[in-house]
Amino acid sequence: MVILFLLFLIQFSVACACLGVNKEQQAQLAEQGWIHVDNDTLSQVQDSFRCCGFDDKVDKEVHHPTCEPQRCCVPPDTDNCQCPPCMEKLQNTINYAFKLCGWIGLFFSFTEIIGLLLARRYRNQSDPEDDKLATAVFPRHNFTY
Repeated sequence: MVILFLLFLIQFSVACACLGVNKEQQAQLAEQGWIHVDNDTLSQVQDSFRCCGFDDKVDKEVHHPTCEPQRCCVPPDTDNCQCPPCMEKLQNTINYAFKLCGWIGLFFSFTEIIGLLLARRYRNQSDPEDDKLATAVFPRHNFTY
């Protein structure tokens, strides 16, 4: 029961933190991730989301992989085409991930509370087979709990 309660506390705290993170904090966390990740991963993100760099502030401090292989524009509009920054494209995805993780965490933390309450309710319940054995061995004693 103690372990279930500790798991509940940790999971509930993390779920509330995920739901409480606003867009500015999400952008700061994404920026820190962008700064500390290797160039191969950055290339994959840029390829997947068809974007170039993180944003103007971070791109001045951190060199990102080249945007040459990116095809951000459809072929007729290839003149003066620039890829948008990745933060613009990632903002909705990051926000969705935080909210989804928060709600899933809340759901499972409350199922842990239900498990904790059920464990507390049934922890001292006696086994009927043990009662039969006790009355067979000691017939004159009443073993009621």
